[in-house]
Amino acid sequence: MNTTADARTTWDGIYAARPAATDPRPNVRLTEAVAELPPGDALELGCGEGGDTLWLARRGWRVTAVDLSAVAVERLNALARSHGLADRVTAEQHDLGASFPEAPEAPDGPEASEAPEGTESTESTESTNGTNGRFDLVTAHYLHTPFDLDRSAVLRRAAHALRPGGRLLVVDHGSTAPWSWNQDPDVRFPSPQEVAEGLALDPAGWTVERADAPRRTATGPDGTTAEVTDHVLCVRRVRRTDGRA
Repeated sequence: MNTTADARTTWDGIYAARPAATDPRPNVRLTEAVAELPPGDALELGCGEGGDTLWLARRGWRVTAVDLSAVAVERLNALARSHGLADRVTAEQHDLGASFPEAPEAPDGPEASEAPEGTESTESTESTNGTNGRFDLVTAHYLHTPFDLDRSAVLRRAAHALRPGGRLLVVDHGSTAPWSWNQDPDVRFPSPQEVAEGLALDPAGWTVERADAPRRTATGPDGTTAEVTDHVLCVRRVRRTDGRA
């Protein structure tokens, strides 16, 4: 059971079995990493219930949120409308192994979208599998799946989708929580450094700002708590890689 259709059916079933969230919480690693950044265009890979997307939108970010599950996408679009954030949130269904989202144009046209203060405002013309550098932030929290997905290729594409000055924030599981769907005792969690190496990014164009494994107390769906480890990687695009400043 490894087809895209199987994956969609599985994740739709997981979300449909849960009550729809009314105000989902953001991930703590997002809030600590992004709170001081100026808002711009953000992309969330694997948005789930949408806590991160809504948190970003409330702080002025324009967010494109994607998930394989149509249930998750429909619920997030409805949540954005109910919270008065529909003008800042676009939720789309994507199989990231086959398609990749683009940043929406600003309301007054592409010229209206500016990079945050302190970053390059010129968009990169470099294209990797059809993507251009149009995002100031790309986040991927716990983008793990039992189905076939070339995750390194997806994250590499995400790095190329950044404007100069933009950041890719990848947060992975570094331990198994009691409520995790994967309870394999032999599962191995690649370190942030290994994830960075797997992206094979040109060091002239991207730099690793953070690669560590902090611990925290997490709360599961049933209210139980456990100490877990997160693997956190933050990569910043420092300049274009086509030879232009």
